[in-house]
Amino acid sequence: MTNKRTCFFVSLITAILLCFSATASAQRIQNSNYGTAGYINSDGRIQDSSYRTVGYIKSDGRVQDGSYRTIGYIKDDGRVQDSSYRTIGYIKSDGRIQDGNYRTIGYVKSDGRVQDSNYRTIGYAKDVPVSGAALFFFFMK
Repeated sequence: MTNKRTCFFVSLITAILLCFSATASAQRIQNSNYGTAGYINSDGRIQDSSYRTVGYIKSDGRVQDGSYRTIGYIKDDGRVQDSSYRTIGYIKSDGRIQDGNYRTIGYVKSDGRVQDSNYRTIGYAKDVPVSGAALFFFFMK
């Protein structure tokens, strides 16, 4: 009996640690009121505030929806393309986000603030890569 109880507790502790390690690698994205808007996991999985997977950012730059359909691409030079390779925007190295016509539509600041084109804070993405924050706030809507 003691052996079964020990195995149960070891299994339970292992499961808890796995849950904590999975959420510890997730980077939280917040709305302008600091409420959780979603998560970007270290494996590129994008989740909404209820932990439902809504998309993926793959290591090769592909962006997929929750059903693994490719919906776009992030190129090394910061171009954001749709599934037909048409450029729909740009993620600049200084954090500026532009649409396909080079109009600035927002900013991802170094402190994690995300702003619209009028510099109003629309969210927070501290420790989230600029490309992930830009996708979440400007291109996945």
